[in-house]
Amino acid sequence: MTLLELSAEYQASADLLRNRLRALRRQLRQAEDPAVCFALQRRISLLTELLRQTNELTELTKRYYERGYWRNEKYTL
Repeated sequence: MTLLELSAEYQASADLLRNRLRALRRQLRQAEDPAVCFALQRRISLLTELLRQTNELTELTKRYYERGYWRNEKYTL
């Protein structure tokens, strides 16, 4: 698998995460129980971070071999 192919896989995962986050936010708007709201907020927070990282990795793997591309320091050794 090439990095460009891997980038497409990351993009597909990011799309799934976005859809799930939309669904969870809809549930949160409709929730009335504080415990349910807390659990949904926690899940949204975790998935938002995962989405951010997935987007970063999508960009990194897509542009890795471009000359002059500045890579995120978190993903370099």
